[in-house]
Amino acid sequence: MSSKSTNTTNVPEAREAMDKFKMEVAGELGVPLTNGYNGNLTSAQNGSVGGYMVKKMIEAQERQMAGK
Repeated sequence: MSSKSTNTTNVPEAREAMDKFKMEVAGELGVPLTNGYNGNLTSAQNGSVGGYMVKKMIEAQERQMAGK
């Protein structure tokens, strides 16, 4: 089994924007996310942030494709 992490940003320049987006979403959801280690949060809390990020990205892409 490989130990290579798949949690990487394909465009390194986007890392800062994605981190900012993650913090904004966490704030909207009321999840006390901090930069760095967040082992004190439950998997449900962390998962809700990632899931909501994906939802918002899909909605934005759908709006863009619809020309709005």
